[in-house]
Amino acid sequence: MFSIEYFQEQVEQALGSLQYPSTAPRLYGPIRYTLQGGGKRIRPVLLLACAASFGMKPQEVMNQALGVEMFHNFTLLHDDVMDNASVRRGRPTVHKRWGTPAAILSGDTMLTMATQLVAATTPDRLAEVLGLFNTTAMEIYQGQQLDMDFESRSDVSVEEYMEMIRLKTSVLLACACRMGALVAGADARSCDALYRYGERLGLAFQLQDDYLDTYGDPAVFGKEIGGDIVNEKKTWLWINAMAEEGMRMNDVIDRNLTDYRKIDEVKAIYNELHLPQRSHELIRRYASEAIAALDDAALAPEPKQFFKGLALKLIDRTN
Repeated sequence: MFSIEYFQEQVEQALGSLQYPSTAPRLYGPIRYTLQGGGKRIRPVLLLACAASFGMKPQEVMNQALGVEMFHNFTLLHDDVMDNASVRRGRPTVHKRWGTPAAILSGDTMLTMATQLVAATTPDRLAEVLGLFNTTAMEIYQGQQLDMDFESRSDVSVEEYMEMIRLKTSVLLACACRMGALVAGADARSCDALYRYGERLGLAFQLQDDYLDTYGDPAVFGKEIGGDIVNEKKTWLWINAMAEEGMRMNDVIDRNLTDYRKIDEVKAIYNELHLPQRSHELIRRYASEAIAALDDAALAPEPKQFFKGLALKLIDRTN
């Protein structure tokens, strides 16, 4: 029962069974398209696994799992609009296929649907579950704003960057973990421990994502490699390179190189500074901290091993 594939299968079946109103079909087409785009479904998997750790069956918490996944995809849809991204998971983004107004409206609809799904819980848990969900949503919006603010700044520190990705990425994984445990009636200490697990895992996850944007295989990663460099995005790699080799980095920027040449030259600086290896050391540190947090949760051996294995698998992923 405790396998990633089992929980992913449950999520995919439930997503495929979602019913949409017949009114305004063009509103729901982009939502179906977005949710059919695949992905690791890591957030609903975490929620289902945390609930199962305390005795709940997947169908008993599936609404919350789908709500978290719906919310995650809503943020991706709107992020693509803000970034003017052309490809997501190897397919045209919603705003490229249907237009920006349709993408915004369908994204808004996904947010409301996500809230409805999360709220479909027992009355005694409703206030706490909604409070967690809404607090997390506000943190994610703050993280997205910080990410956009960083675009016009040249003095972003590593500490600021780590806080931004904690807000933009980590808190939703942490929310999924706590929500699953909470709905299942876990004790407060276990809920807190699983939240820490998700938060630390999220930091490792995002750092790996940044690494793959520069060093991944585009055929596996699902999008063109080097976009962060071309856009001078303030990633952990970029910030450290600017701090340690600012003159060389600025020279690359000032020469207005072609995208391919710019990627090659910045990667060369990254490599000389051993930033790929250093980033992997940091990723493994956060993964270790996530695994250590499990010691404070009242978990049986099987789920504890599941969460440990999941952490190790995610930091070694190639997509």
